Parts: sequence; C-alpha cells; structure tokens
Amino acid sequence: MYLGVDIGTSGVKAVLVNEAGAVVATAARELALSHPAPLWSEQDADAWVEAAIGAIDDLAAAHPRDVAGVRGIGLSGQMHGATLLDGDGRPLRPAILWNDGRSHAECIELERRCPSLRAIAGNFAMAGFTAPKLLWVARHEPDIFKRVAKVLLPKAYVRYRLTGEMAEDMSDASGTLWLDVGRRDWSAELLNAAGLDLHHMPRLVEGSEVSAVLAGEFAQRWGMARDVVVAGGAGDNAASAIGLGAIAPGDAFLSLGTSGVVFRVTDRFAPAPEAAVHAFCHALPDLWHQMGVMLSAAASLAWLANVMETPAAALLAPLGQRVDGPSPVKFLPYLDGERTPHNDAAASGAFVGLRAATGRNQIVQAVLEGVAFAARDNLAALSAAGGAITDVDLVGGGSRSPLWAQICADVLGIAVHRVEEGEVGAALGAARLGRLAVSGEDPAQVCTRPRRLASFTPRASAASVYDEAYRSWRKLYPALKETT
Repeated sequence: MYLGVDIGTSGVKAVLVNEAGAVVATAARELALSHPAPLWSEQDADAWVEAAIGAIDDLAAAHPRDVAGVRGIGLSGQMHGATLLDGDGRPLRPAILWNDGRSHAECIELERRCPSLRAIAGNFAMAGFTAPKLLWVARHEPDIFKRVAKVLLPKAYVRYRLTGEMAEDMSDASGTLWLDVGRRDWSAELLNAAGLDLHHMPRLVEGSEVSAVLAGEFAQRWGMARDVVVAGGAGDNAASAIGLGAIAPGDAFLSLGTSGVVFRVTDRFAPAPEAAVHAFCHALPDLWHQMGVMLSAAASLAWLANVMETPAAALLAPLGQRVDGPSPVKFLPYLDGERTPHNDAAASGAFVGLRAATGRNQIVQAVLEGVAFAARDNLAALSAAGGAITDVDLVGGGSRSPLWAQICADVLGIAVHRVEEGEVGAALGAARLGRLAVSGEDPAQVCTRPRRLASFTPRASAASVYDEAYRSWRKLYPALKETT
C-alpha cells in the first residue's frame, strides 16, 4: 500500500493506493485562511501538520489493515508558501501563501538586484513566488528576518514534522525563484539577491527519490512498519501530472482547483517569462514543464456560493449540463490578482453587463465562463511559448461539473476530458511518487493514465459566439485597469 498526502490551500487530502494502482480510501480535513490586510493571505503552518495527521488518523481508524501495509508515502502541496523557521525549527510567523500579493514592490527590487533572475529561474519575479516575500519580511519585519534559520515550502514543513528531515523536491523548489531550474540546483546568486544563502535552504531531491523515513512515533501511531519511506514528492500541479500520467513531452491538462492551471510537460528547460508562463522542473528526473496560472478558478465559484449563501452544487443545478450560448454578463475572475498573462497582483474581479433583469443563473454562468476565458488566455500563452495544445484532461474540484467541462471545451476550442480520480489527482500523484521511491520501478509502468469518464468537444454552434464573447471579455481588463 502507498499513501499520498496533498497539502492544499482549503484542505488536506490523503489517499490510500494499492499495488494495482487503485484508490482504496480517501480522507480530508479542512484548513482556514487568514487575510489580515488587503492583498495578504496567510495560514498557520502547524495547521497543515495537524490536518495531515488528522487525515491519516481517519484512514487508520477506518482501514487499519491497509494503513499498516503502507510502504511509501508521498507528499504534494500548495507551492510558493514562505514558512520561516527559527534555529529550533519552529515557525516565526504565519506562512505567507501563493495568493498573497503584498510584495509587488519587492518583485521590482529583486529583479533590480539580480538582472539574470529570469534566465536562471525561468520566470520573472511575481508577488506569489517565495523570494519576494522574504524581501518584504526583511523590509517590514526585520527582527523576524534576522532570526530566519530555514525557509521551507508547505509540504516540506509537513515532511519535517513527520520525519525530522528538511528536504525539498525540484518541482516545488522551482517556485521559489531560488532554484537554477535548468541545472536543478539552488542558485547562490538568486539567494544572495534575497539576503539569504545555501544554509537557509533544505537539501534537494528528485520527487521520486527517498527524502526521509517516517518518524517512529508516527509509524507506531498508525500501526506501520518502522522503515516507511517518504518520497521527495511534488508541487501540487506536478503531482497532479503524475496522477494523470502526464510524464511525456506534450502531455497537458487543465486544473480547476482553488487556482487554475494549464500545464504542459517538456523534455527541456523552456522558459518564456515574457508571456508570464512558468517554466519549472517536473517531479521526475530529466523532465520539466510549462504552466499558465490563474489565481482564482474554482475559488471564484466558491466565493459566489459564499456570497449567495448557497452551495455551489445548488447554484449549478438549474443550468443543467450545457448552455446555449454565453451569458450576457461578463466576469473577471481576478479575486486574488492574476499571473498569466497579466502578472498583476493588484488586479481585481468584476461583473460587467448587469441589468435590472439579470438573474442568478446568468451570474453563475458568467463566473464559469470568466474562468474559462482566463484559461483560454493561459492556453494562448502556452501555445505561443511552445506550440499548440490539442486536448486536455480536466482535474480539480471544478472537474465535477459536466457543464463547466462543456463550457471549457467551447471556449478553448479543444477537447476536454473528465477523468477518473480527477479530484484527488495531486494526492494520487504523491502516492505514486511514494511507490517509485520504494520500488525504483519505471515511472511509465506506475504513472499510467486514468480512465476517461467523458469527453467534451467544442460545439460548432457555440464556436463563433464564444470567440466573439472572448474577444469582448479580453477588452475588459485593460479598460478597467485604467480606471482603478
């Protein structure tokens, strides 16, 4: 048996996977976010640990024999989060998350200090990345900065608490702006630009390599053997790729999680920072990937559900499984700023086209379409950076909705495939990396493609109207930017 644990933004998911590669059981615990000031987004790092332990406790209580047979554990997690530890390994402050936009000025300063940053890191400085956050702390919380002994990403902190070892995999490390992504090693030059050095970093491992062994107290707690291996693991999107079997150059998927991602595997380091496309290491050796990222995908629907005090499923139900054409209302899904293609942490969401006759269904549809239009922006950026993408698998919480899948197909103009286990893709990928760390098997034998549940193709009747709606939607950001 193998265990995958995904440290997400809204919650932690744990999955048990058997030798046949099937998911045997799942468990989840919710997490809370804190927004103490405009553009700020923080979490209690110890809450990740408590949620991860709690989710595994739930699995052990319900499936004690299966959990006792676990041989390898893999971790995946939200990227970019700055977890600052003192010399005793304890957090100095709440972790600053990927969707935190406070460090815009520090991005400018970081690129001034290190003109070669984009060539080394494969990305330009964005407020969501880790390095600008440390410059912000140095400027605004100097006493805390002076006490920083280690900087860990979210899943690396959970690994540390479960094993006593500080280690990070290449895919997650790529999102710090401290990794030489082409060389797959920390860059002293980039670290120096942030006022840090190699001693502040955990050691690096590949995602499919052994990073540590589960601490004896937890092995005993869950009835496991004392030599359970913990793999390097992966950032959430690279882990989802492993769960989808996206391990060959050209493989692609669309994630509609809290954030949204269009992801493509590459066989080389292929940066395209001018298009705000991320170029990161993959979770397997000798592979990389490109990503277009939108900061609020399924989070936009969750926001609307919260505002309307109605569950998301109840909002979607009246719309059925397809719509005849675009909503007359348009929605910009920039609730937490945006990365690709705008790189604007200050971008904000908006509804445009509201009338006295506008109803709830039109607003809900506008949110789904706004996210799909943002995904089309991402698709266009990746296509310009490395060639056309002809179809995508769909993962994340948004993949539950056939309606959203069809809207994505109509807007993107390519086939979209809902897949089995699409909602636990990152945790499944983590479990597969745990297996690879134990067995040393050929990744192609383990990282197989999931069964496709349904395929959605662009409807000829919708193509022209959605093309026109997208062109109109694209004019909104620059127009509104001038007025805000």
